[in-house]
Amino acid sequence: MTSRLLMPFRTADAGPAPDAETTGSTRPTPILDLAHPRVAALVTRVRRAADERGAVTDRARLRTAHGIIAAAVRPVYSVEDLRRVSRTLRLGRGSCSQRMAVLEAVARSLDVPTRVRGLLVDGAFWYPRFPRLRPFVPEEVLLAWPEFLLDGTWVPVAELFAGQDTGPAPAGGFTNTGPETLFEAVARTTVDWDAPAACAGSAPCDLSAHLRTDLGRFTSRDELFARHGQTLCLPARTLAEPVLGRWSAGAGSAAEDTPGGGRGPEPLSSSAA
Repeated sequence: MTSRLLMPFRTADAGPAPDAETTGSTRPTPILDLAHPRVAALVTRVRRAADERGAVTDRARLRTAHGIIAAAVRPVYSVEDLRRVSRTLRLGRGSCSQRMAVLEAVARSLDVPTRVRGLLVDGAFWYPRFPRLRPFVPEEVLLAWPEFLLDGTWVPVAELFAGQDTGPAPAGGFTNTGPETLFEAVARTTVDWDAPAACAGSAPCDLSAHLRTDLGRFTSRDELFARHGQTLCLPARTLAEPVLGRWSAGAGSAAEDTPGGGRGPEPLSSSAA
C-alpha cells in the first residue's frame, strides 16, 4: 500500500506535456549551476580522464563522467530534487536524481545539449528498498530522466553505454534492491520505460509496467519540477531529508539499520577534483 498523504497536490490544469520535439539546452539553470568552481573542477577532471583514455567523442566523455560521479558521489535517498549540483558535489552524496543532474551539468559544460523526460513511476517500484515502510512510500515518484543530444540524435541516459563491450555483465536486470541504483544500473544493463519489442513483458530490461504517466520532455529538470512539483510535499521533505539524505542506498530498511552508516567517498571539492 502506497500513500498520497506525503505528496504535493497536483492540479489537472498544469498545461499540456511538452512533446518529443522539445529543444534541449546547454545553458546553466539554478539546479545545473555550471559556473560554480566545483562543477568546473569536475568538468576539468572529466576532460583530463577522457583524454588519458583516448575518449574523444561526446558519448565517451559522458561515459567517463558517469564513472567518476558513480565512484565519488555516494548514493543516498535524498528527497531534495531542486538541490544545486555544486552542493551535491560538496556533500559527496546524492540521490539517483541528484547524480543524474551532475551528469547533465557535465554534459552542458561540454557543450552537449540536454533535456529531461518526466516520468511518474509507481511507488511500489521502491518497495524492495523500504520493506517495513510501505505505508509511507509515495503513490507516485517523479523521475527526471535525462536525454543527451549526440550526433544529432537524442539519447536517453540508459543508452549512453549501448554497444560498449564491458565484458560479462552480472546476471539479471535492475531490481531496485541493494546498493545499485538506476544511476549505476544504466552502465551495465538496459533500462527501458517503453517496453520495446526486444524486451517487453518479463525481460529484465522492461520497466514499463512501473510507469504510470509519461509527462513528456522538458528543456531542463528545473522546468519539469516547476510545472509538476517534487515527489514529496515541503513538510514531508523537511522532515525526511535529515534522515534519508544520509541513508546509504542498499543499507536496509530504516527500521533495521542506522541511516548513513559507513563512510562514503571523499566529496568532489574544487581542490580534490
